[in-house]
Amino acid sequence: MKYRNAQDILPDRLLKELQQYVSGETLYIPNNREKKSWGESSGAREYYKKRNEEIRQKYGAGISMEELAEQYHLSVDSIRKIV
Repeated sequence: MKYRNAQDILPDRLLKELQQYVSGETLYIPNNREKKSWGESSGAREYYKKRNEEIRQKYGAGISMEELAEQYHLSVDSIRKIV
């Protein structure tokens, strides 16, 4: 995070207005971009969605939960939650 002097970037009237609420302290101003959901930026959400669908299909085709757990390196309990 980069700190900038408000006096260098804000108009005088806005700076005076802000000083009524906070003066001499650090103020965090979040960006105005919409926050993405978990895994959207990295692709993890899509990866797990695809993997879980694959697990459901294999389970429906008759593969046991124990075999799926071993194949996907998950616990049987995790496989049970997915299917």
